[in-house]
Order: sequence, then C-alpha cells, then structure tokens
Amino acid sequence: MSSGPAGLDKAWSSAPYEGVARDLVAALKFRRLLPVADLMAERIEWLAPAHMLSGVVVPVPPAPVRLRRRGFDPAGELAGALAERLRAPVECCLERRGRGRQAGRRRAERIGHPPRIQAAGAAPRSVLLVDDVLTTGATLTACARALRAAGSSRVVAVTFSRRL
Repeated sequence: MSSGPAGLDKAWSSAPYEGVARDLVAALKFRRLLPVADLMAERIEWLAPAHMLSGVVVPVPPAPVRLRRRGFDPAGELAGALAERLRAPVECCLERRGRGRQAGRRRAERIGHPPRIQAAGAAPRSVLLVDDVLTTGATLTACARALRAAGSSRVVAVTFSRRL
C-alpha cells in the first residue's frame, strides 16, 4: 500500500490494520512483547519496495507521557529491528512536545491538531521514517515537516500497518 500523507516523498504499509496485523501491534504496544517488533520488521523488509528501504532510520517519537507509562517506545523498537535487518543507522532526532495524544481522537481532530514535533538538531539528508500504524497521517506529516525544516531532502515512511 503506498501514497500517503503530505510532506512525505512516499509512504508504504505492510498490512491493513485488522486481524493478525492488529493483534501484533497490540502485542507490542500493550503487552510489551518486544520480540514482535522483529516479526513486524521482517514483514516490512520482505514486502516493501527496495527503493523505499534506504536512508537513516528515524522512529516516530512517542508522546512523553506514553513513553513514561509504557517504559519503552514501540515505534523505536520497530525502527531498531528494521535498521538491524537493513544494516542501516538509526537516529532518534525527533522530539514530541506537549501532552496531547492522537489515539482516540476523531480524524478531523487528528488532522486539525497534529502533534507538535521538532528536530533535535540537524536531521539526516535521507530519512526512512518508521511507525507501527498509519491512521490519518497527521503524525507522519508533522514528522516530515520537522525533518525537512532541519535539513532532510528525502523523507519516506514505512509502517507495519495502516487503517483503511
């Protein structure tokens, strides 16, 4: 599945957010089954068009309150597993500000009030942005804007699953 949010050169997801894919996301995010990240990365590596899988791997940053509550970052786990498979560097160069979260918000609210994301210093020139689920694209768009403002010229995104 390709085409995607504004600000990205391309976006691709390995599966619709349903059935087994939804169960795997839940296992990683809510049951802390971290080895699931490698299964998800394996699927992305197998199925993504080869031209998508280049650049410095950058995970979508978690909401600070979520990171404290969970004690780990699901997108970071997935990005790390994918980078290891691709033998690519990982750079956690984005920060999410504020207390707002996207989960549970309606589509219009997500798009109208995207998360506040900024780069922590210069960003890599070519970025492979990684997240677990693409819903409205508001978060990926906010990440792409921050990356481009910090010097990225190519920003593509891969997600494990996508809500249709």
